[in-house]
This record gives sequence, C-alpha cells and structure tokens, in this order.
Amino acid sequence: MTKLLEPPEGQQVFSMGFTPTASDIDANGHVNNVVYMDWVQQIAIAHWDSRQPEADRARWAWICLRHEVDYRRALMPGESASARTWVATAPDGPRFDRYVRIDGPDGAMCAQAKTTWCLIEQANGRPRRVPAEIVARFV
Repeated sequence: MTKLLEPPEGQQVFSMGFTPTASDIDANGHVNNVVYMDWVQQIAIAHWDSRQPEADRARWAWICLRHEVDYRRALMPGESASARTWVATAPDGPRFDRYVRIDGPDGAMCAQAKTTWCLIEQANGRPRRVPAEIVARFV
C-alpha cells in the first residue's frame, strides 16, 4: 500500500480508541509494531461482535489469511490512538478484505493495514461463502 487508506463514500465505519500501556513501548521508546497488529485484530473482532446477532457469532468465525501493514508515524508513550475499520464493498467467496487505519492524537496516520479474512463454519472449521445477510450488516 502506498496511499493513505480512507473508507469509500457511504461505507459503514467502526471506530474505537487505544491507549498504549507501559509494556506496549519497545526499546526504541515507541509503541511496538506487534502492538499495532494486536489492535488490528481487536478492532476487527469488536466490529464483528457489534454487528452480528449472537446466533451468527456462535455459527461463524473468521481466520486471518494475510496482513499487509504500513507504519508511518511512531506512537509515543502517553499518546492515545484512534482506529477506524471497514470492509471491502464485496467479499470474494469466503474471503473478505478489511481495512484498518490507526491515527495518533494529531490525526496523522501511525499504521494502516489491509487484512484478508476467511469465513469458516465453526461446527466443521470449513470455509464458507460469505452470506448476503452478513455482507449487508457491514457494507
């Protein structure tokens, strides 16, 4: 990715904030890259949980197939981050791309990610095409 990620016009966006803890700060004095990846997963799960009925959360699960991450600005101790996530306008069979942008308190992008997730049926662990009703809850 080379350009800053922004959700398409009219796209549903889910937001949440993150405040790093002392253990999130690495030897370079800023939030470690692995922490950003944890935040990417946390916001993806929170977004799913906020939009899905209990029955769907029990039936379906997501596994991550790929992460592509850009790091641009270090988040320093004492700074909080705001994160936004949205999904692609359409899935590709069982795959659904998710986008996450994490900004510092000044609005500058700290990290952004494009992740590819695969929907699985929890009962058997097999991939399944993303149903239209799930797509409708996110797009």
